[in-house]
Amino acid sequence: MTAFAHETVSRTPRYHGAIFDVVSDQVTMSGGGTVNRDVVQAKSAVGVVAIDDMDRVVLIRQYRHAVGGYLWELPAGLRDVTGENLVTGAARELAEEADLNAGRYDLLIDLHTSPGFTDEKIRIFLARDLSEVPAEQRHVRTDEEADLEITWVDLDEALAMISRGEITNAAAVGGLLAAARARDEGWATLRPVETPEP
Repeated sequence: MTAFAHETVSRTPRYHGAIFDVVSDQVTMSGGGTVNRDVVQAKSAVGVVAIDDMDRVVLIRQYRHAVGGYLWELPAGLRDVTGENLVTGAARELAEEADLNAGRYDLLIDLHTSPGFTDEKIRIFLARDLSEVPAEQRHVRTDEEADLEITWVDLDEALAMISRGEITNAAAVGGLLAAARARDEGWATLRPVETPEP
């Protein structure tokens, strides 16, 4: 079956913000005619599954206003530094949010976080050979990050937390499941960090 070539007939800007824009598109549909689709155009993000020699992963818990509560997540952040390579951005986020450096990075997974309304994507890396950022070099956390909680969890327990509904952040769920699968396959399915995005 040949995929229908959907076309954007018109685009109307609705909102411009620091993190995302919103547009309304008129799009041709395979059933005929056109429909209106509101799209959140996001900066996208990078994230990290950091795993130590004892098979523990680092999780962070921070407040997310949109859901009105705290979520368990991976160290992650926006692609908001001009010209920054994605693995460098991931390393920066790992240092800022979890006080960790990594001696090795591999590409773990690419995700579209919610493609029904946003083009946001996140590239998640696996970080190993971990060491602590020296105290005097640590990032000063503010805003939602000011009371950020950092914890180490056995990878299999993290999977159980997903099954119990304790981890619901999409990037964390995808990244942890992918890390467990990669571990179970002896890390053979990991990709180089330079792999082009889909």
